[in-house]
Amino acid sequence: MRPVPHRPLPAAVVAVAGVLLSACGGGAPASPGSHDRATAPGSTAATPSKVPAAKRPPSGKPTTTTTTDPGLLPQTTVLPSTTSPQFHAEMNALWDGIVTGSVPTAMRSFFPRSAYLQVKAISNPSADYANRLVAHFALDVAAAHALLGPQAAGAKLLRVTTVPGYATWIVPGYCYNRIGYWHLPGSRMVYEEGGQVRSIGIMSLISWRGVWYVVHLGGVSRTSDTGLVDSPSIGPGTPGPPGGC
Repeated sequence: MRPVPHRPLPAAVVAVAGVLLSACGGGAPASPGSHDRATAPGSTAATPSKVPAAKRPPSGKPTTTTTTDPGLLPQTTVLPSTTSPQFHAEMNALWDGIVTGSVPTAMRSFFPRSAYLQVKAISNPSADYANRLVAHFALDVAAAHALLGPQAAGAKLLRVTTVPGYATWIVPGYCYNRIGYWHLPGSRMVYEEGGQVRSIGIMSLISWRGVWYVVHLGGVSRTSDTGLVDSPSIGPGTPGPPGGC
C-alpha cells in the first residue's frame, strides 16, 4: 500500500504550536529559574516507551472501578514513571481520543480537576480548568485528529518518547501554583499511518501523586480559540525543549 499523504489543513483548523512556554495559570508570571526548581536525576537522552495496545474487556463484560479520586488526596514528591501500566493506559486513551476525535476518551489522560483545584493559587480555578485548560485540550484533540486525515482509524501508536532529564520539580509560588509538582515538557507520540512513521508532541505533562498527566497537548498560549498541534514531524521528531512550568 502506498503511503497516504497528510493533506495540508487550513490555518483556521490547525496551527503548529511553537515553544510558547508561559504560565500554566492565567496571565504571564515569571518563569522559574534554576534556583526555583529541582531537576530530576537522569539522562537528557530521549527515552522511548513502547506503549502496549490497550486490552479491552470481553463483549458484555464492562469493567468497573471504585478507586478514590486521586485529586482529593494530598500531593507527593514522587517522580512519575513513563514505563508504568498507568502511563501506558493514559497514552493509549489519549491516542484513541485523537484517532476517533473523542475528547471524553482523551480526557482519561488529563490532569484531574480536583487536583487542579488544590494546585492553583488563583481566584477561580474551577472556571480556569473548564474554560481554558479543558477547552484548549478539546481544540487540540480535534486539531490532531484533523491532522491524521481520512485514514485516522488506521493510525497506530508505536511509542511515546520522553527525556527524563527534562523533568523538573516546580516549587510552590511559581506559575500561580500553591503546591509543587513535577513538570515534563516536550514528549512525543510516535505513530505509523499509511506506512509512514510520523510524530506529534505533547507540550506538557505534570504530576500528581507520582503519576504523569497531560495538562497542555498542543500548546500553552494561543491568541485565539484555535486547536494546536505541537511540532508535527515526519519520523520520530525531537523531544523538548526543556523548560516551562
